[in-house]
Amino acid sequence: MIRTLNALISTVEQQLTGEIDWAGFARRHATTEYHLRRMFSSLAGMPLSEYVRRRRMTLAAADLTHTGEGLLEIAVKYGYGSAEAFGRAFRSVHGAGPAEVRRSGGPLRTQSTLRFSLSVEGNGLMDVTITEKPQLTLAGHAAEVPLIYEGVNPHIQEHVESITDEQNHCLKEINDAEPSGILSVTSGSEPDAAEGSVLTYLHGVVLSEGTEVPQGLDSITVGAGHWAVFASEGPHPQVLQKLWAATATDWFPSNPWRLRPGPTLLRHLSFSGTEASCELWMPVEKDG
Repeated sequence: MIRTLNALISTVEQQLTGEIDWAGFARRHATTEYHLRRMFSSLAGMPLSEYVRRRRMTLAAADLTHTGEGLLEIAVKYGYGSAEAFGRAFRSVHGAGPAEVRRSGGPLRTQSTLRFSLSVEGNGLMDVTITEKPQLTLAGHAAEVPLIYEGVNPHIQEHVESITDEQNHCLKEINDAEPSGILSVTSGSEPDAAEGSVLTYLHGVVLSEGTEVPQGLDSITVGAGHWAVFASEGPHPQVLQKLWAATATDWFPSNPWRLRPGPTLLRHLSFSGTEASCELWMPVEKDG
């Protein structure tokens, strides 16, 4: 994975003024675009699309301050069809418009070329189980919420608190498949979605294939396949966020599995308010 990500960085540098065939790159490196984007964002701390935009705007700023090329010419060079679209992208990175930077030479924010390197980590054991499941139906109460990477998501918290004890009891009554119990399900976000992007959060349970979803409940269908189940316990939500990061830095690079499209399931085994014991279910497939 480290070698693949560095090859990806080299490809980005070669194609900063052209189109990048992400799917083709993934195929040549025996992986999928979905897995590639998820691993990049987890390890780099930013979406792949954001990194490419920052690098293009870094070079665009150099062109503005050191060449006589026109704004539209530079915009087209870096893949923008209009000076307006280029200006918005430029300002989002540098905090100033292209014309201002051309006049004054700044301010500028430079995105350096990334390089991924191997460090000695993974000295702690990860409790992981690989399990195969048939097609599953997730049924419950859904809401669209913004993606927040760190800390408690207040939008999810508000949604969960709006669900009554009676509704939770009804969910437990219809649960007839594993993983059992009420689950926190996140679905619908892009593999390298930026913070603030909209995703679907479902507070629900698993129904076996053929079980009818009761009226009034939302549902998500998940295709048959393998799941990697990561167990963890400790301070909430920090332990879960560290576990999520460790899947990318430690587990996936060391095991012959990759992420497949699908929702992520969180199953709370016990929860005291500050401490939690939980399972993180991630849909996976054999790598290569």
